[in-house]
Amino acid sequence: QVQLVESGGGLVQPGGSLRLSCVISASIFRLYDMGWYRQAPGKQRELVAYSSSSGNSNYEDSVKGRFTISRDNAKNTMYLQMNSLNPEDTAVYYCYTKGPPYLGAREYWGQGTQVTVSS
Repeated sequence: QVQLVESGGGLVQPGGSLRLSCVISASIFRLYDMGWYRQAPGKQRELVAYSSSSGNSNYEDSVKGRFTISRDNAKNTMYLQMNSLNPEDTAVYYCYTKGPPYLGAREYWGQGTQVTVSS
């Protein structure tokens, strides 16, 4: 069973930065796609950033140029660097990973970490 443990959320002022981390207990993490989602109060969960195992990335329009998804396969860790944060970025952020096809392409989620952008 793959487990994801997130960290790095918190309270930040508008214009500030945060880096979220997510450690994945997968044996060959480099073969897993990864992503970050968020859910604001009263809204549906939405994709923020996604990166395939081959290295292709895409971002939700409102975060392009501000957020960066990355991974360290040696540490089994994915990151979301968030810059120029604004109050609309306030949400619970979830890391996500999907295994390779030969392992059934199973999906896994982190427990979520709160990000609050407020002065």
